[in-house]
Amino acid sequence: MKIFKNIKPEFVDVRGAITKILDDGATVIKSILLIESKPGSIRGNHYHKKDSHYCYLLSGKMEYFKKSAQGGEIESVVLNSGDMVFSPSMTIHAFRALEDSVFIALATEYRSQDRYEEDTVRVKLVE
Repeated sequence: MKIFKNIKPEFVDVRGAITKILDDGATVIKSILLIESKPGSIRGNHYHKKDSHYCYLLSGKMEYFKKSAQGGEIESVVLNSGDMVFSPSMTIHAFRALEDSVFIALATEYRSQDRYEEDTVRVKLVE
């Protein structure tokens, strides 16, 4: 599981701070989404055939679940503000909001509704 916990600012001065969230030199981001979730709500419960994405939690607390689409055990981790998780293609994933939460999803594929649905396979991972 690729988790980035408690990402801290890289640069701080009197004007504020700069936090490097993603800078791997290889990932091409084609879509950025801002997603808000109410406590108890479930996001995901699917996998993508091609798309991979990073999710950076701006505020709140969520539990992230993942499992390979080929099988295996379900893994989970609690994410807090400033944490980020990577969901590669062919990985079933879901989020459960533990409180009001806002995160940014940085996706490697375009996210028009038609393209998104073609790439998404629904799977009940979390209820």
